[in-house]
Amino acid sequence: MDDFERTIRQFLAHIDVERGLSKATVSAYGADLKKYRQWLADQGVGGIAAVTTQDVERYIVFLDESGESSRSKARRLASIHALHRFAVNEHIVVDDVSAQVKAPKGVSTLPDVLTVDEVARLLDSIPVSQNREHDGVVSEFPDDPVMLRDKALLEFMYATGARVSEACGANLDDVDVDGRIARLMGKGSKQRLVPVGSYACEAIIRYLHAGRPKLESKSKGPVERRALFLNKRGKRLSRQSVWEIIRGAGERAHIDKPLHPHTLRHSFATHLIQGGADVRTVQELLGHASVTTTQIYTHISPENLIETYLMSHPRAR
Repeated sequence: MDDFERTIRQFLAHIDVERGLSKATVSAYGADLKKYRQWLADQGVGGIAAVTTQDVERYIVFLDESGESSRSKARRLASIHALHRFAVNEHIVVDDVSAQVKAPKGVSTLPDVLTVDEVARLLDSIPVSQNREHDGVVSEFPDDPVMLRDKALLEFMYATGARVSEACGANLDDVDVDGRIARLMGKGSKQRLVPVGSYACEAIIRYLHAGRPKLESKSKGPVERRALFLNKRGKRLSRQSVWEIIRGAGERAHIDKPLHPHTLRHSFATHLIQGGADVRTVQELLGHASVTTTQIYTHISPENLIETYLMSHPRAR
């Protein structure tokens, strides 16, 4: 192992153990830096002390020619900046050769957001009980435990703005339905308390009373007793399962927009801003380290822009 690879390993251990970043974030840093190191090696650059500012600049040009998006290039450069700063702080090298290399400017893209009506359709599309007709008599069958879970999950995600990892990682004792508050474990193991609306609390109570016990009883192995949301095997619900749940709900609701777990988080933030919440409050609710990240939700839809113009401008009509 050369000194460059050793430095990368030390850096990854530092952000994992000392800074407490999430495993996913550490893995992303590792992938970015592995690609960076391999490219430098292909260029004949040996140890980390041999890297120059021109090398870093040429690497960014290489990423551009490879078709990387502006966002991907900015993320990879952020990883490089962090590595070289670490190397300086640890006295592995004298100068940060990446400091003067700036991230490429790209077009800011707005997140996928549902309207309030679309969110309502999405959440209402989950049938929590079944009616079946026999000989002219309509009978209501017992609640489907999977549907009860799905309803509670999506209501919870929209009510709290939780990341998919936070929803999957939620435990039973993280949610106080009486106090209408939840504890979420965010990036870097940072906890935050967020309020939970009445619709979500009601869905969670129904799931806990009529759904979760059935999922536990169907398990053929040990049940994860602490987990709030269980799969059919009594284990903690996975991220992939959440993707499938929200896509299924979107199909039933006939929503043709791109849907993924963060769609509800984006919609949560946007609807709060549109409802009059200030950016700092939304920042705290989302668990963003910087308010800059939250400001993307302050965008105004064309419809609202036109309506405001027509209502406000003295010569608009």
